[in-house]
Amino acid sequence: MSGSQQSFDVFDVRKIRKLISLMQENDLTEIDLKHADSAVRIKRGGEVASYSAPAVAPAVAPAAPAQPAAPAQSAEEARMIVVKSPMVGTFYLASSPDSPPFAKVGDRIGPEKTVCIVEAMKVFNEIPAGVSGQIVSILVENGAPVEFGQPLIKVDPGA
Repeated sequence: MSGSQQSFDVFDVRKIRKLISLMQENDLTEIDLKHADSAVRIKRGGEVASYSAPAVAPAVAPAAPAQPAAPAQSAEEARMIVVKSPMVGTFYLASSPDSPPFAKVGDRIGPEKTVCIVEAMKVFNEIPAGVSGQIVSILVENGAPVEFGQPLIKVDPGA
């Protein structure tokens, strides 16, 4: 019984959050821990995206039509509220493949409404909206990995 308690401790969400904080504080991109028959591997993919962005930016920057569109989107985006992932894990829109989604684009939601699940180490964490409004877009594909603080869902609080 003590072996299963030890492996449960490895998958404690609070401990995983502490590992993520340590990664951010020390600018680490990966942690890989093993204990008995349990293992935890956490990767930060944000660094990879930032390295590939400069290579793409020069190709997009000269395009004149793209630049004027950005300020118009920024004004609209300013009123949007983004529901972010509170942890590293896997994003799911429903509790099972056969279940209807918790929320979809166009739904009106309240702050307590569960909008998705983030699975972290076999623990399924229901994510509440935290805001009232209408879902404008879902930013992550069902079953995709997500990182701490990653935007998941855009909500228009004025709709």
